[in-house]
Amino acid sequence: MRVCVGTIVHHPEDARITHRQIRALLDAGHDVTFIAPFTHCNVTPQQGIRPIDVPRAVGLRRGRALKAARAAIGRGVRDADLLLVHDIELLLALPRKRPPTVWDVHEDTAGALEAKPYLPDALRGVLPPLIRGMEGRAERRLHLILAEESYRERFTGDHPVVPNHTYVPEIPPPPPGDSRIVYVGHLSEARGAVEMIELARRLKGHQIRLDLIGPADASIRPLLRDAQREGVLDWFGYVPNKHALRMAEGALAGLSLLHDVPNYRDSTPTKVIEYMSRGIPVITTPLARAASLVDRVGCGSVVPFGDVDAVSDAVARAVLDLRDEPERRAAMGARGHTEALRHYHWPSAAREFVAQLEQWAGAPTRVAARHRNRAVTV
Repeated sequence: MRVCVGTIVHHPEDARITHRQIRALLDAGHDVTFIAPFTHCNVTPQQGIRPIDVPRAVGLRRGRALKAARAAIGRGVRDADLLLVHDIELLLALPRKRPPTVWDVHEDTAGALEAKPYLPDALRGVLPPLIRGMEGRAERRLHLILAEESYRERFTGDHPVVPNHTYVPEIPPPPPGDSRIVYVGHLSEARGAVEMIELARRLKGHQIRLDLIGPADASIRPLLRDAQREGVLDWFGYVPNKHALRMAEGALAGLSLLHDVPNYRDSTPTKVIEYMSRGIPVITTPLARAASLVDRVGCGSVVPFGDVDAVSDAVARAVLDLRDEPERRAAMGARGHTEALRHYHWPSAAREFVAQLEQWAGAPTRVAARHRNRAVTV
């Protein structure tokens, strides 16, 4: 099967797109053309794919990226058996003549508007109904896969769920240490960046360092640079997911301080699962799924929502408690790793993901295709 995969929004090393889905397709022996903003993100395409470089869609200026994407998709699907797109923006760039097309619904796009500071207030009321209209039209014309069970409520049909699981090392990682905490992922106000910077200042006197691994919104970068110059934290910028998680190993705790906004409220706690996979105790705000998982497994602590000072104080107390109880944090890390390996190891979902694409493309299947109304187990 020849698959054309496209994104103009996500990083070419996006964990879901590249390190899970494309890797699963390549491992199954399929050919992949990957349309992505390689030059913009300073990424060398991986071996084994056919890359097509496009500009990245950033902020409100997306016209150039969409125009380039329309031409790139036209090239990419000439000999393709299936087209897989990862951005709602690309629904505006689909050629009329194309193979069976799949939209991977990554997020609640309308719900995510609250966390986009660059949007003018006038657009915040106009965009949600337009987005819902695009989603409805896409459902009538395309195949859909969903990243979350909760996304089913936005659609009338029954679409397969491909969860955001991760690769979990079979050999347990090293036990948690006592001198640093870590955050892996995009840094923004809604993801708790301001709280983490304040937390780093409060922990400096306790000789506990904060490592931040990931890109940051433009509004957050000056705060991060100032804090790094003060010596209260280390900000590494973007690091590919598999390397970032190796860097996180041995930390005292992993942070997930998401705010209570619609796009995060019912999401599977991917970041929490990634920390668990590396044997790191988790400290999370009380979003329902994250708190439920951490409490059930006993792999970390849940801190309340609040203002910057309140959250920073609560997290600092949780970090210092973990530092002073090495046996407790080691047990938390071990329980988290065991749970992640049993229930959240990506290869278990990868087989069904590939089988579903093969079915839609009409390609010969080499694994048993699941019934189209049965969701991938989360």
